[in-house]
Amino acid sequence: MGQTYFIFSLLFWIGLFIVFYTYAGYGILLYLLVKIKELFCKPVQLSLPASLPDVTLFIAAYNEEEIVDKKMANCDELNYPADKLHIVWVTDGSDDNTNEFLKAYADVTILHTPERKGKTAALNRGMMYISTPYVIFTDANTMLNKEAIIEIVRQFSNPKVGCVAGEKRVDIQTAQGATAGEGLYWKYESTLKRLDDRLYSTAGAAGELFAIQTKLFEQMPSDTLLDDFILSLRIVSKGYKIAYCKEAYATESASLNMKEEEKRKIRIAAGGLQSVWRLRSLFNIFRYGIFSFQFISHRVLRWTITPLILFLLFPLNLVLAYTGNPLYVTLLILQIFFYGAAFAGYKMEQHNTRNKLLFVPYYFTFMNINVICGFFYLARNKGNGAWAKAKRTQA
Repeated sequence: MGQTYFIFSLLFWIGLFIVFYTYAGYGILLYLLVKIKELFCKPVQLSLPASLPDVTLFIAAYNEEEIVDKKMANCDELNYPADKLHIVWVTDGSDDNTNEFLKAYADVTILHTPERKGKTAALNRGMMYISTPYVIFTDANTMLNKEAIIEIVRQFSNPKVGCVAGEKRVDIQTAQGATAGEGLYWKYESTLKRLDDRLYSTAGAAGELFAIQTKLFEQMPSDTLLDDFILSLRIVSKGYKIAYCKEAYATESASLNMKEEEKRKIRIAAGGLQSVWRLRSLFNIFRYGIFSFQFISHRVLRWTITPLILFLLFPLNLVLAYTGNPLYVTLLILQIFFYGAAFAGYKMEQHNTRNKLLFVPYYFTFMNINVICGFFYLARNKGNGAWAKAKRTQA
């Protein structure tokens, strides 16, 4: 009994540490490391080149007729010389009026093929037509701030930067349940990305807004689920870094409801698992140094073992509390309280009523359950890069 108790106790505390480190500890450690680094190395101020380079705004879209005019109006508002900003829409597989609406804009290049093979295949095909030194990727349903292009170009004045990650912002709609969790999550994510960049490099870019040196693009397997993440991390594997630019941001509305958010989270989790395996060479700390530490801490843990460990903590705690140890009894009560709050948040969501204090534990639990569901999604959809987009609120 004594040896079994010791093993269970050891597993519990190791698991608890991994969970804490993944969701909070890494952020704390990262903050401290950045502060120590900046005591000795002050951030370099970047300036724009004397002559602004030509850039391509690359929009991969599938059946986006409802958003074409709004997106093009947003493009017209961007503060960048019109003769140096080339707008390309790749609309492979679209069978609505997307292409017809785009024909009204003389400054747009439309690349279209009737066959739908998924976003990654569209990127691979579209990039063969890009000749500008930089390409900026954005989604059709995300709106950019006026200075986004200028600020991204500024980051490329550092020759070590091969990719620039813009900031994703979620439009806050208090009437929508998915917004509270999604918005809070992205605020925390954005903070981690800024700190990652200040330490060395951001650990990946989001497809809502990111840019690369065109020469660094490599064709990706067509079944790639997270093209933005794979593409940006491949650039790191070449010896470049990903700069984070909070001055360039993309705003999008939240998922229409939690069912739509679930669909999106499962796909992202499956893509994360796929990416971790395909980018496993980045685990080599002897080659990639500090970035390996960032990659594992920020991405790998939350997409692999941590969600499994999180849900194993409860039965472990239950066994340990059975001995009557006050510490484990207290921890079990806290776990019961947390999951009880999550369940209450779930039930309130089903009845279209929300409480922020209950929604946060619900959304946290919801995200981790969806990572586990991502395992099964990846197994079912192996070899398929196409996916059903989540419905979002209307702005």
